[in-house]
Amino acid sequence: MSEKTQPTLFTAPGSRSARRGRAGLEQPSPAAVHEAFDPARLAQARCLLGMTKRRLADELGVTPAAVSQYEMGTNRPRPDLLPRLAEILDVPLTYFLSGRPHARLDPSAAHFRSLRSTRSYQRAKAIAFTEQAWELTYALEKRVRLPVVDLPGFAGGEVLSGTELPSDPVSAARALRVAWGLGAGPITHLIRRLEVRGIVVITPQRDEDLLSVDAFSTSRLPRPLIVLTPNRTNDVYRHRFSAAHELGHLILHGDARPGDIAQEREADTFAAEFLTPRESILTELPARADLHKLSQLRDTWGVSVHSLLYRCRELGLLSDSSASRAYQRLHGLQGQPGFAPDPLAGYPSEQPTLLSQAFALACDNGLTITELARELAWSVRQVRRMLGDEEVRPALRLVGSTP
Repeated sequence: MSEKTQPTLFTAPGSRSARRGRAGLEQPSPAAVHEAFDPARLAQARCLLGMTKRRLADELGVTPAAVSQYEMGTNRPRPDLLPRLAEILDVPLTYFLSGRPHARLDPSAAHFRSLRSTRSYQRAKAIAFTEQAWELTYALEKRVRLPVVDLPGFAGGEVLSGTELPSDPVSAARALRVAWGLGAGPITHLIRRLEVRGIVVITPQRDEDLLSVDAFSTSRLPRPLIVLTPNRTNDVYRHRFSAAHELGHLILHGDARPGDIAQEREADTFAAEFLTPRESILTELPARADLHKLSQLRDTWGVSVHSLLYRCRELGLLSDSSASRAYQRLHGLQGQPGFAPDPLAGYPSEQPTLLSQAFALACDNGLTITELARELAWSVRQVRRMLGDEEVRPALRLVGSTP
C-alpha cells in the first residue's frame, strides 16, 4: 500500500474575474431574507443538526405545524424570527436566501450500507451532508478544473468512456479493472485512484448521528460521490472495503432504487472481486484456515483477515464448519500483532484529499476561506469542517504552571 498517485488539478480560466463582485456583499435585512426565503434551506439546516421539527419549534417559540409550513413553502417565518432561526441552526442569515445552487437529493437516491440500523433522521442528516459536499465541490470546480469523471455507465457530467459494464458484480469488477488499467494484482492507494477518476470521496468529522450510517454513495449528482463515515477510519482495511462496496453501487445500481438487501450483497461481491480477483488470489490463499498466512496476505492485498476468510469460504477452500471455527479463533486473536486494526491515519493515500487540494490550489490563485464561506452562505467553521480541516486552537501554558 505505497504512496504514488496524486490527483492532478488545473486552474480554471477566468476564475479571478468570476470572484470579483462577490466580495463585499452586504448582509441582507431579515425583511429581505423573508421575501427570498428558501424553504429547502431550512429543512437542510435542520437535518444537518439532526434536529426534529418539534425541537426546532420549541426553541423558536412556534408550533411544529408552523415549522412544517415553513419547510413546505406554504408559509414563511416572520422577519423578526429569522435571526433567532439562524442562531438556533448555527448558520448565517444569508443561508436561507434562495438562488444558490442546491443539490436537492432525494433520500431514495442514496445507497446506505445499514438501512435497518439507521433511523430516518440519521439518513436525513447524511443526505443533507451529501448535498453540502456537492455544493462545496461545485463552488471549487468553478475555480479549479477537477479530474474528469471516468466511471463507465455514469449518466451525469463528463464521461471519458461510454462503455457499459456487465450487470453481474463479478464480471463488472473484472471489467472495471481492465477499463482502469489496474491489472490483476493488489490495488494500492484506492481512495486516491477513485479521486483521480473524478469521484468525490469525503469523510465527515466524527459525528455520533452518522456512526451507525456507516457509508453511503450516490450517482444522482453531476459527480458521483462516496461518503465514508468516521466509524470506518479505525481500520484501513474496513475503510477500503467500504469504498469498494460503494463503488460497486455506483457501477451496478445507478438507476436502481436503494434499500434492497440483494443490492448490498451484490456490492459486497463486487468489492471482493475488485480488491481480490479470483484468478489472482486463489493461488495465494491457503488450503486450510491458516490465520497467520491470511494476516500476511492482509498486508499485501489491503483487505482484512475476516474478508480473506470469507473469500476462502466463497471460493470453496473452506467448508462452512471450518470457516466458523476459524472465525472463532480469529475473534480470540483480536488486538494481537497482525490482527489488530490498522488506523487509517498511517495511510495518507487512503484519505480523501481532492477537495482540500482543490481549495488549496484555489487559494493560491486568490480565493480566501472567508470569500468561499460567504458564497456558500456557510460559517467559516463549516467550510473547514467539510474540508476536513477543523481549526484546533492551541492551549496556552504559562511558565511555571503544572501540566
